[in-house]
Amino acid sequence: MELFTIENLFTLGMLIVLQAVLGFDNLLYISLESKRAPLEQQKKVRWFGIGLAVVLRIVLLFLLVKLLDYVKDTLFTINWEGVVTGTFNLESIIVLFGGVFIMYTAVKEIWHMMALEVGDGKERKPQSAGKVIFLIVLMNLVFSFDSILSAMALTDNFWIMAIAIILSGIAMIWLADTVSAFLQKNRMFEVLGLFILLVVGIMLLADGGHKSELHFFGYPIEPMNKATFYFVIAVMVLSDIVQSKYQKTLMKKKEAAAKAKAEQEAQEDIL
Repeated sequence: MELFTIENLFTLGMLIVLQAVLGFDNLLYISLESKRAPLEQQKKVRWFGIGLAVVLRIVLLFLLVKLLDYVKDTLFTINWEGVVTGTFNLESIIVLFGGVFIMYTAVKEIWHMMALEVGDGKERKPQSAGKVIFLIVLMNLVFSFDSILSAMALTDNFWIMAIAIILSGIAMIWLADTVSAFLQKNRMFEVLGLFILLVVGIMLLADGGHKSELHFFGYPIEPMNKATFYFVIAVMVLSDIVQSKYQKTLMKKKEAAAKAKAEQEAQEDIL
């Protein structure tokens, strides 16, 4: 079978777009997590972490192609009638774990920034590069599940999916440095990024709960629609930009008023 047919090239383009859309939250996590490594090693951590994650993504793709039925096989069930019921498989457990871990990470970082803000916190020692790389690779694999399964719904050509993963990995390496540099220069957007990660964690929890057919008190857990997710993110970004500009305007007015008052007092002293 020919690899680069018109159909396969079109599918490859669709997969690259899909990887880009589904990879936004992953890229944000990598940019924020890499900041915990020593400053001189952060770029190396991002490059090596993403590179290793791409290799493991291809391995995961191969395993999912071969073992898809086993991934979706039921591992255990919970049947507390009227309170909580659910059927768990490997896929749903991994997604649920990812959601809990990302929410924990976001809340912990937000709490730390609040402690520093009020002066009660201490600057943390940087994490080892190896630990940060491990966390980046681990969460990259968690994020990979949805994107790989979505890709498998578009094509059964392993090499087309592998090429899309490699190209998206290269783009992610290039963009990770840009996003990290932007967050370093604009610290207020780092807080926004952490809250976006919190929403990502909630989204993964909802998705994992849906995959597990979880019901609480008879009510099913519904997944968050991707369109809803991006709409929420857009509103958060716009509100943050508006608030930032409003604060800058207030600061300029206060500075102008203080300057005018100082000039007036200086003139009165002369007189």
